[in-house]
Amino acid sequence: MPRTTSIIDELPAPLPDWHRRFLAYIRIECGLRPNTIEAYARDLAELLVDLAGAGIRTPDDITPRLLVEHVASLSSDRRLSGASVARHIATVKVFCRWQHAMGEATSNPADHLDQPTRWKHLPEVLSPRQVKQLIEAPGPPPEETTAPPLWLRDRALLELLYASGLRASEVGGVCLTDLHETLGVVRVTGKGGKDRIVPMGKPARAAIDAYLAECRPRLVRADGRDRARVLLSRTGRPLERVAVWQIVKRAAHTANLDKVHPHVLRHSFATHLLGGGADLRVVQELLGHADIATTQIYTHVDAGRLRDVHRRHHPRP
Repeated sequence: MPRTTSIIDELPAPLPDWHRRFLAYIRIECGLRPNTIEAYARDLAELLVDLAGAGIRTPDDITPRLLVEHVASLSSDRRLSGASVARHIATVKVFCRWQHAMGEATSNPADHLDQPTRWKHLPEVLSPRQVKQLIEAPGPPPEETTAPPLWLRDRALLELLYASGLRASEVGGVCLTDLHETLGVVRVTGKGGKDRIVPMGKPARAAIDAYLAECRPRLVRADGRDRARVLLSRTGRPLERVAVWQIVKRAAHTANLDKVHPHVLRHSFATHLLGGGADLRVVQELLGHADIATTQIYTHVDAGRLRDVHRRHHPRP
């Protein structure tokens, strides 16, 4: 976060210290993931810049009015989307609650700061046929080669993303010890460091077995750089989130599919489960959602199933 750090360093005391201590709190005490911490760091930096401009030097100088004006400027002056404003407000509320809990502020000025109403955008979803096209897109090269068969890795990655509904960051973090072949499940470390157990399914298990047998041994390096991760790059390092995106994009291009990224497979996983009659609470557990409201968006996607339920169960269909 070099740009954020340079902005914070230019602020008057004690604002840089607030920023540093708050980030330490959410990293150590809350155990938030690096991507979440980075987002909090950016949002808090913008808030502190505005507070510095208003002459704020103590926590008790922060008033509800100042916070409302700051939030209003996010959409009016900085043209942030509703989702970005909502995330920013969450940062402000957590920061002010932390200052109050630490005894540095006598009251919490963000207590009555409301979240904006957010439109729910229906997620992009692939049909089962399109998922099959995507997963089968990686294949052996037409010419003979001595290079490791990376297409086996790519197919194992795509199978696991769809079969278990994993995020891009989660699939790259799966270790060999997380795979439980006998039970057919994988242990996943999600947001906030929370673990969950998710089934893999037979096609995903077969693809992973083929990759582990024929490809991964040729990618492993003696220096231990793989960190026992399942999915490796051609240089033997764990696959990073960006690499996962690139692999999915490349497969989508081969399959002639538009607007496909790792999260589309996660959306498709949830939608297809609900369409097949799965319980919403079960899907919530499989996705690792803390709040079922996050999972409920998938109930709006399968309109055909809703019409079918209405036709079969309503007394006057």
